[in-house]
Amino acid sequence: QVRLVESGGGLVQAGGSLRLSCVASGSFFRPSPMGWYRQAPGQQRELVATITNSDNTNYADSVKGRFTISRDNARNTVSLQMNMLKPENTAVYNCYMNTWGKDYWGRGTQVTVSS
Repeated sequence: QVRLVESGGGLVQAGGSLRLSCVASGSFFRPSPMGWYRQAPGQQRELVATITNSDNTNYADSVKGRFTISRDNARNTVSLQMNMLKPENTAVYNCYMNTWGKDYWGRGTQVTVSS
């Protein structure tokens, strides 16, 4: 079983920054592909950024140049640095891992960007 716990969300003004972190624990292949998704009220979950087990990254077009995903394999952590935040970035951000052929999700952390 894998447990993912996110932290770092909060309320920030437009143009500000936040850094999200996700710590993984349990039994998983090290390193495994991980990433961040988000879901705004009334909308479907969407990909924000992913990082492979060889550190290749992928971003949603809307966050390219503003968000950076990184991982610390020694600490089983994936982070998302979010700069120049916009009100439309308001959502619950969920951490994700794919390992041993299964998908795992954290419970999410709320990010609210005020205008």
